[in-house]
Amino acid sequence: MTNVRLEPGTPAPDFTLLDQDERSVSLSEMRGRKVILYFYPAAMTPGCTTQACDFRDSIASLQGAGYTVVGVSRDAPAKLREFRERDALSFELLSDPDHAVHSAYGVWGEKMNYGKVIEGVIRSTFVIDEQGDIALAQYNVKATGHVARLRKTLGID
Repeated sequence: MTNVRLEPGTPAPDFTLLDQDERSVSLSEMRGRKVILYFYPAAMTPGCTTQACDFRDSIASLQGAGYTVVGVSRDAPAKLREFRERDALSFELLSDPDHAVHSAYGVWGEKMNYGKVIEGVIRSTFVIDEQGDIALAQYNVKATGHVARLRKTLGID
């Protein structure tokens, strides 16, 4: 299965998903703001926790530069709520159980896992501009150090 990759300048696929508190959140409601939308495989796993905590620890500088951070996984809202509370995450976590939004962003598909090809979530991050277009698309990112590299790319200290 080949994924369609989103490119800078293309419209970000709109969506409405439930957050950790089972409230509907739509990308279109964030129009006018810069959004960092990141997809991760599973709440409360080591790599995903590292990445989420890095976003948490950088949230002041990201928000100061005008960015809203949103995480998306296939986890149910109850698990996302537990993850958010456990690690004091201060940004929205969205539930995409049927991976429809993952597919729209090209982050669901074949990947290597311990030398085997499996189907699953390809850890990826998108920066969406105020008009709702993709400004930056990063596929197959590493959890550790990703937020620091992203901040450097965006010119945020």
